[in-house]
Amino acid sequence: MNIIFLGAPGAGKGTQARKVSSQFGMMQLSTGDMLRDASMSDTSLGRKISTMIGSGELVTDGIVVALIEEKLKAGHKGGFIFDGFPRTISQAIALDGLLENNGSTLKAVIDIRIDNEVLIGRITGRYTCLDCGEVYHESTRPVATNKFCEACGSKNLNKRADDNESSLRTRLTEHSYKTAPLIEYYFNKEILHSVDGLKSIDAINKDINKILMK
Repeated sequence: MNIIFLGAPGAGKGTQARKVSSQFGMMQLSTGDMLRDASMSDTSLGRKISTMIGSGELVTDGIVVALIEEKLKAGHKGGFIFDGFPRTISQAIALDGLLENNGSTLKAVIDIRIDNEVLIGRITGRYTCLDCGEVYHESTRPVATNKFCEACGSKNLNKRADDNESSLRTRLTEHSYKTAPLIEYYFNKEILHSVDGLKSIDAINKDINKILMK
């Protein structure tokens, strides 16, 4: 089973991807994590990515697709969750080709929908464990008083510099512009499903599980 999570920054894609990967024995493929891991590897592709990131260059679609291809070729018996990929129609078409070459398909594309104003309030207070990816929030899910991650025990917690209202509005506008074609693309393939991102984490997870169990 292979699925995609779509949704604006802060909609809860990463949180739900981690839960679903555990529940269904799937592998979560986060492009951000993959790029960071590859940049630290002693391979030709890894060194190329490290150089691009170090110089501030945008990593090309070709490189991201190559990383995805490596994972698909290696295989995973539970299938894959694509988190943060694809972001464009060209990436979606490339993913279709990779899956076809690998003898597999997409079961579902899940769009976690949430109001932008709610997202802004959610994101400006969030911080993340850099070791395991667990997400916390100053109001709704603060960490313990000694500031360690409840999931892995790390104290390597970070709040992104661009998690401020001005930057967020720009990012959300850009996301809407880029994602609209993807929504239409997967709607036409009849594999698009929307879930209400305003529900609790567990309620959203139940809605997702109902989709995947069909």
